Amino acid sequence: MCGFVGYWQSVDSPENPSTLTKMMDAIAHRGPDDYGSWVCDGIFMGHRRLAVVDLSPAGHQPMRSVSQRYIIIFNGEIYNHLSLRRELESFGLRWQGHSDTETLLAGFEYWGIRATIEKAVGMFAMAIWDTQLRQLHLVRDRIGEKPLYYGWQNDVFMFGSELKSLKQHPAFRGEINRDALSLFMRHAYIPAPHSIYLDIKKLEPGTILTFSEEGRSVTSLCYWSGSKTALAGKAHPFGGTAEQAVDHLESVLLNAVGQQMLADVPLGAFLSGGVDSSTVVALMQAQSTQPVKTFSIGFHVERYNEAEHAAAVARHLGTEHTELYVTPQQAMDVIPNLAQLYDEPFADSSQIPTFLVSQMARSHVTVALSGDAGDELFAGYNRYVLTQKTWHQLSKLPVNVRQLLAKGIKSIPPGAWNKIAAPLMGILLGHNRLALPGDKLHKAASVLSSRNAAEIYRGLVSTWSDPASLVLNSTEPITALTDPQIAKALKELNNDVEQMMAYDMLSYLPDDILVKVDRAAMGVSLETRVPFLDHRVVELAWQIPLEYKLRDGQSKWALRQVLYKHVPRELIERPKMGFGIPIDDWLRGPLREWAEELINPTRIKQEGFFNYEMVAEKWDEHLSGKRNWSQHLWCVLMFQAWLDNEKQPSQLN
Repeated sequence: MCGFVGYWQSVDSPENPSTLTKMMDAIAHRGPDDYGSWVCDGIFMGHRRLAVVDLSPAGHQPMRSVSQRYIIIFNGEIYNHLSLRRELESFGLRWQGHSDTETLLAGFEYWGIRATIEKAVGMFAMAIWDTQLRQLHLVRDRIGEKPLYYGWQNDVFMFGSELKSLKQHPAFRGEINRDALSLFMRHAYIPAPHSIYLDIKKLEPGTILTFSEEGRSVTSLCYWSGSKTALAGKAHPFGGTAEQAVDHLESVLLNAVGQQMLADVPLGAFLSGGVDSSTVVALMQAQSTQPVKTFSIGFHVERYNEAEHAAAVARHLGTEHTELYVTPQQAMDVIPNLAQLYDEPFADSSQIPTFLVSQMARSHVTVALSGDAGDELFAGYNRYVLTQKTWHQLSKLPVNVRQLLAKGIKSIPPGAWNKIAAPLMGILLGHNRLALPGDKLHKAASVLSSRNAAEIYRGLVSTWSDPASLVLNSTEPITALTDPQIAKALKELNNDVEQMMAYDMLSYLPDDILVKVDRAAMGVSLETRVPFLDHRVVELAWQIPLEYKLRDGQSKWALRQVLYKHVPRELIERPKMGFGIPIDDWLRGPLREWAEELINPTRIKQEGFFNYEMVAEKWDEHLSGKRNWSQHLWCVLMFQAWLDNEKQPSQLN
């Protein structure tokens, strides 16, 4: 796991020798163990190394191939590189070390770049300079575990693992992309290929981008597609029984977990006590002769605390378990560092506990496996079934009737609904009163007017429903969730739940979940690995029929059966919990002063990014307790905090 930077500029352009060094220094947290650079005829490549496999100088980067044709800078791990080596040894190769970087370069020489990438199992982002053709190839892994930004800035083509490194180049303009900001206000993240800066993009997952010096052309090639994988799985489903599907899934997962346990440094795993992380840890422990090191984080607030469940699973499996109970103050102390950590606006508030558990784990290990992606692949999110059931009922009513009902509900303010509903809630629910019934009725009204399940889903995954009205002078771009061609293709899945799962795999998973984990973990020099994202697991998951995932009213059925071979059912069976913190309460309490400074009316109007009236209305309603607008406000606050960070002098890590 590492970080890299680079750029191409005309050989007759003026060059500051310290520029590449500054760019590398900006991402020193991604690679504190070693650094190196390669400069020749207008191409500049720099690397920061977190040594995980082959700690010797033989793993140093940039690394050049035996023929001297290819130079690579690489971030990630190739889990099957030992088997690739065995194939390559038939060509009579002699190895200098045992790093996967050397394996990749040998593959490029004998198989070519695309063929090697298609053979590789792993997570990766890389830049490869072909000295013969004078072409630069940028490559990102299939799902998007590892980040890679690129773009033109003042006649310089630059690229790197994080935006903070690109900002060190004197050609970097840093103009804010208002259209991308509108996407951020909808999703709480900025979907690829967009970034917060004009003319800087994220390389999309499963893509090889090629820059040719001659003509300065840029072309891209998709070597693996999430949507095509979903459709292929649906077209060619697993043909065995449910029990056979469980056995096959366990076999493939065991192999994926086993390969991801290879490291020359201490290794462990995050453990929340839920299905996904418990499965990963159980399969790790089944293949380990020593207790696996596991880590969990707890809160002294019951609705946010899973630490007790994690501890119970750890005791059963016999892991070496470490937990940290976090105080509200410890969590809030992270907030001032989020803008610098995440580089561009990012507003999934679970970024805070993710950083804290990563920080704790790093004091014990260099690599941690996680259970991310289980929900997207095995139908684990509550919104899947909720949306399907809601649309099944709503579709029985004509759309004009539903729209009339929605209009009627919204004509009464939420506060008035709260007063109307209070006596009824007391009669029906007793002490278990529904919090803010007016707030929930208004949200339900928005669902009533939906024309199909896809619209309900988009509403559920949207924060601000009309961000182009909030962000001044912006137009919301098309994304994977709104692209008509993708929508047409995914209709072939012929199932609302599977369509939602596919949409999440294309956007929410790579652009929220994986970004959250990568920046939080790499911010403390911790490598994270995600066994569920071995592409062989992903492909099998899409072949497993939906009735083996949602069965007898239970989500992730097949995955649970794998887990129950190792962990008693009673340790796992409980309502699903999110990995969150009480942002709604904090904004009304200890974070109020911080928030009010960021959304000060004078400041908002001077900066000119937001329609202040829309922000002020939600802030006032949130403070009064009439509505819970914490997610909407967190988006605004995270942008404002990021903007503050932009105004500060550049601070190298």
